Amino acid sequence: MAEKESLRILLIGGGGREHALTWKLSQSARVETIFCAPGNGATGNVRKAINVPSLSPDQHADLLVFAKESSINLVVVGPEVPLVAGIVDVFESDGIQCFGPRAAAARMEGSKTFAKDFMARHHIPTARYRNFSDYAEAKKHLESVDYKVVLKASGLAAGKGVILPSSDSKQQMYDALRATMVDKQFGSAGSEVIFEEYLEGQELSYLSFVDGYTVKSLTPAQDHKQIFDNDQGPNTGGMGCYAPTPIASQKLVQEVHRTILQPTIDGMRKERMPFKGLLFTGIMLTKDGPKVLEYNVRFGDPETQTLLPLMDGDLAEVMLACTNGYLDTVDVKCKNSSCVTVVAAAGGYPGSYKKGDPITIDAEAYEAEDTNIFHAGTSLDSGTLRTAGGRVLAATAVAPDLETALSKAYKTMSKIQFEGIYYRKDIAHRALSHHSLSASSHKRPEVPLTYASAGVSIDAGTELVNRIKPLAASTRQFGTKSSIGGFGGQVDLAAAGYEQSPIISSGVDGVGTKSRLAIRMNKHDTIGIDLVAMVANDILTEGAEPLWLMDTMNMHQLDVETGVSIVRGVTNGCIQANCNLAGGETAELGDIIKEDHYILDASCSGALRNGRKPLPRKDDMEKGDVLLGLTSSGPHSNGYSLIHKIVERSDLAFSSPAPWDPSTSVGLSLLTPTKIYVRALLPLFEKDLVKGAAHITGGGLVENLPRILPPGLQAVVEATSWEVPVVFRWLKREGHVEKEEMARVFNMGIGMVLVVAEGLVNQATKMLEEKGEKVFRIGGLVGREEGGVGCVVHDKGV
Repeated sequence: MAEKESLRILLIGGGGREHALTWKLSQSARVETIFCAPGNGATGNVRKAINVPSLSPDQHADLLVFAKESSINLVVVGPEVPLVAGIVDVFESDGIQCFGPRAAAARMEGSKTFAKDFMARHHIPTARYRNFSDYAEAKKHLESVDYKVVLKASGLAAGKGVILPSSDSKQQMYDALRATMVDKQFGSAGSEVIFEEYLEGQELSYLSFVDGYTVKSLTPAQDHKQIFDNDQGPNTGGMGCYAPTPIASQKLVQEVHRTILQPTIDGMRKERMPFKGLLFTGIMLTKDGPKVLEYNVRFGDPETQTLLPLMDGDLAEVMLACTNGYLDTVDVKCKNSSCVTVVAAAGGYPGSYKKGDPITIDAEAYEAEDTNIFHAGTSLDSGTLRTAGGRVLAATAVAPDLETALSKAYKTMSKIQFEGIYYRKDIAHRALSHHSLSASSHKRPEVPLTYASAGVSIDAGTELVNRIKPLAASTRQFGTKSSIGGFGGQVDLAAAGYEQSPIISSGVDGVGTKSRLAIRMNKHDTIGIDLVAMVANDILTEGAEPLWLMDTMNMHQLDVETGVSIVRGVTNGCIQANCNLAGGETAELGDIIKEDHYILDASCSGALRNGRKPLPRKDDMEKGDVLLGLTSSGPHSNGYSLIHKIVERSDLAFSSPAPWDPSTSVGLSLLTPTKIYVRALLPLFEKDLVKGAAHITGGGLVENLPRILPPGLQAVVEATSWEVPVVFRWLKREGHVEKEEMARVFNMGIGMVLVVAEGLVNQATKMLEEKGEKVFRIGGLVGREEGGVGCVVHDKGV
């Protein structure tokens, strides 16, 4: 093709995706005519576009004849079915270039089994899985798995062949398996199925232009697959979409390109099925990083309606670069704006629905700036626009920010009417909950600026220091020289009773998202105890006595009363830990932190008395040593991000009576401060009764116990040796959390574990009980083979 030859395009398909492609391609100076086969009720109205309703995407021979007769020099294939069936092979074998992959590469969407096996071969991160073509074998596998699974029909099922788990019960999956493989709910697409590990996290849609070597992506988008608000109900082809997304940082975009997209394209080329066209990659952002959910070998719907209005450039030129192998020479850019798409569906979709209802659209809906109505399931009947599909049309709007784009899209949707019209009212809810959107930028009067006007009050800071000075002074110990408000603190170790040169131990920690709960409950006087406990207990595991603590309190804007309340808790904790609050830092960080929010951190230093050896004494540990567990007061300060999600998903408010303790509320119970074990354990250290101590924080028993053990020993914990508190049972049940995950996130009722020689267990237990501790013999040490795990928990409880 000559460099500047005009393009006569055959665009195959007739949905919302194809309407958006027609709209964008028509803007290219290179494009002369776009033939839409078959098109829909609106594609024929696009400048340069002509509908060819007599042709359908499955008529490969007829489409080829039309292309030759109409001097077509570029074919753009919209739907997946003709791509998987090899329509590109048909056109290219006759010398007509196509934007889209050949049949061999299209298997990445045509067979989920093929795609999963490809990912495994090329080490592309995805969920663990098993493929089955035999119903009995698939059912047997389902009976054996002990984790949540997703059932996928391997073949093409119009975006509906994925069944997500709705509860802990496997019966739903047994029913879905039978419907798919035996009853043929999805036809031949369900002849082979995949059981895939259920991944949790947020999804992203990547639309990437590819020429076989180079990958260039549009900005990641998020769609809404389920039919009802709050992501409820069965899956659909997509009920809305928005871009960009606040979770798609530049670092994440680069990571996905490096670990997923480029390895995918390189792997396909190495397997002699080079990909040219548009690769749609569904990504799940898991706690272990981004993983592939699926590949599609064409533009997504409704992602296309969202991303093409943001694309800054000539779509036709980019398509030519992909088909001719010079994508590295062209730019693929997006505007610095936001776009939202809201899809209107026919009543009953994704189940059975009626067709042929007349559609009315107010004229002013077409007049709004940067707004489009993309048609999907529509047709023209003697000049009357009628419904002709499940997803009927979509309102799309572009604006400088997400909130404005959302408002414009819904305003446009309000101008559209047909019988049974349904659309979600919560599109972009994830992004709106992720951050507070910027306010309008109207010009403000020019007034002198001050530190206070920027959100920092020096006077409030001074008042806070003056009011907490006596609180900090109440924690002073022998040998300490410090004062809140000074530049630092000192400890004279000789004056503190350390005659020999002591071993110093230090640690730093925070309270994480437990502070969110304190803010929500407007109760700040115990979160400081948690702060002290997290660092003092860590110092304790070194065999050290905590001496002094320095805290950091970062706030959106300093609130003196809140600050005083927090420090009152810190001083309470310091008294329990027998250490000095030597000083700290308070900072006002403005918009870096949400309004009324704060972040707490602390560092603590301690020392070992009288030349005592530090813990853990790994060389002294041996098979047969006993594990003593000291009870926790609850979740302590770990797992609160998950706790928040569980409570918010439940029918309870944080102010509701706690199901595990009706005498208090959910929030107040969960604010129970972390236990401080200093006074109970120091006497045992003095008598040399303990070989090691593990503070059970994030990671639970399975992650924290191995930190104190030598390579040749393994901790074996019997979870039935103590009663797991009811709060953990409730969290597991309400959040449908797997046993293994509970054991990795929460302490399960054991806040500190000691390694004690068998002959000293009774003495150690008696001393601990005299200090008010509840002690359980929870297991012991055994030999560990090379490469073996450091901790095994038998029956993870709950």
